[in-house]
Amino acid sequence: MTETTLPDRLSTNPSSPYYDEALLERGIGIRFNGAEKTNVDEYCVSEGWIRVAAGKAKDRAGNPLTIKLQGKVEPYLREPG
Repeated sequence: MTETTLPDRLSTNPSSPYYDEALLERGIGIRFNGAEKTNVDEYCVSEGWIRVAAGKAKDRAGNPLTIKLQGKVEPYLREPG
């Protein structure tokens, strides 16, 4: 199996320049400050932040409102199966 290097920044929003559908379909896991996070909308390893949805609130365009959290970000590829 070939090792894939993960990008420094990745987003789940298709309108973002950091969106990568093939990589998201493969499965990305995020450890944030040592805890597994499953609700991450966007992350940046070099700047040390993640964006998570703020409840069910939406903006005027219908996108979920997000909160930016600072800390240690560790993305990894999920194992198939």
